[in-house]
Amino acid sequence: MLQVLAYVISAAIGGFVGYFISNYLTRKDGEGLIAAAKQQEKEILDEARASAELEVQKAQKKAKEIRDKELNDKRNADRELQKRRQEIEKLETHLTSRLEKVDLRAENLEKRADLLREKEGDLDKLKANSLEIIEQQKKELERVAGLTPEQAREQLMKKIEDELQYEIALKVNESEQKIKSTADKKSREILATSIQRCATDHTIDPIVTVVELPSEEMKGRIIGREGRNIRAFENLTGVDVIIDDTPEAVVLSSFDPIKREIARVTLETLTLDGRIHPAKIEEMYEKAQKEVHLRIKEAGEQTMLALGIQSIHQELVEIVGRLNYRTSYGQNVLQHSIEVANLASNLAAEIGADIQLARRAGLLHDIGKVIESDEGNHAKLGADFARKYQESPKVVNAIAAHHEDVPFETPEAVLISAADAISASRRGARSESLEAYIKRLVDLETIAKSFKGVASAYAIQAGREIRVMVSPEEVDDISAPKVCRDIVKKIESDMEYPGQVKVVLIRETRSVEIAH
Repeated sequence: MLQVLAYVISAAIGGFVGYFISNYLTRKDGEGLIAAAKQQEKEILDEARASAELEVQKAQKKAKEIRDKELNDKRNADRELQKRRQEIEKLETHLTSRLEKVDLRAENLEKRADLLREKEGDLDKLKANSLEIIEQQKKELERVAGLTPEQAREQLMKKIEDELQYEIALKVNESEQKIKSTADKKSREILATSIQRCATDHTIDPIVTVVELPSEEMKGRIIGREGRNIRAFENLTGVDVIIDDTPEAVVLSSFDPIKREIARVTLETLTLDGRIHPAKIEEMYEKAQKEVHLRIKEAGEQTMLALGIQSIHQELVEIVGRLNYRTSYGQNVLQHSIEVANLASNLAAEIGADIQLARRAGLLHDIGKVIESDEGNHAKLGADFARKYQESPKVVNAIAAHHEDVPFETPEAVLISAADAISASRRGARSESLEAYIKRLVDLETIAKSFKGVASAYAIQAGREIRVMVSPEEVDDISAPKVCRDIVKKIESDMEYPGQVKVVLIRETRSVEIAH
């Protein structure tokens, strides 16, 4: 086909050349042009033939490659088909073998089922025979013993119960001892671990503050003319200023740490300013009040941040800050509350209780100590205050019950009480001596026993409560409340003690007769 195409192209070119020669060239040059044209025509034809042959060769080569590829693909397909056929034959063989095994197993199962049905029939016969024999034996036993089945059953059950009662009691007692031993050991481990995780330093806060002065001459300026400056200072701040022979220092004395701190800031500011007179004292006192109030707020916020306690009322935050300026037997109450929070959370983690609840209640358990009120002890005051600012009932109960004044309602409340006792009783935590502690208990009992009709008295709860038993012959129900009030007034007038003392008067009548 390519050769025909080449011939057609050559003829067209030849015709075009002839047409060109016949129409545009002169006859004079015609012969030369015809010769050149023929020569050119020949060259074109030769070139066309060569090109056509080349194209034919390429087409033949390409067709051969296609045929070779098709042949190769066919061979590969045949090999793959043969492989698949072999796999199918192998799978068919395997399935045939499995089917034969399944058929054989089904046949065996059918035989076993037939055998089991035969045995089941035999067992039914044996059961029927056994029931018949048992019934006969029952009738014989009833005839011999003269008892009905119900009576025999009742006697048998009573005998079994009597035999097992002692063994059950032994098992229960053994289990109780084992549980108690395990619980005691586990409790000691939990307490030891919690205390080790909360190993904090203890500091004892004094009841006096020493203020350094820039010079000895400043003492005279603090006293003022005829003592007017020192009187104004003491009346305004509510603290005692002790000026003695201590060089370049004065002592501020007060049982109220906040008043003492405000007085310290006021006095230090006055000594730095140098102008000391009643008007300046009042001005600096007002500034010191604002500064100490800001420190209280910051102390509360930093404590909340350190313990990770959130969503708490701002009033409670300030109350917590005020704990930093409150002491109990020399122990800083804020540090004590932080330690109780950490101890309680550690204990809660050990027993699987609510860690956040224990930490929150532990921090707030002593807030009643900075609330000024004459109604109730600090546990009750703190619980009422927490309830007022929407703390949860569990937190309120833990605060109210940490001295066992009310029953515990949650495991976390028990943990707060334990952590409070641990923090207060650790060596170096409080400065009160054993002698002073014993003396307070003895004084309480002595005061109670000094009243007519009191048979005995016992100070409990570390001196926070005293139980008074009166003789019913000497104190009747009408006079008992009066005796209780008189004991309270005597304690208030004759003793100094932290917190409150609860007096519980008990009067009971017993009737005793002896049978001969």
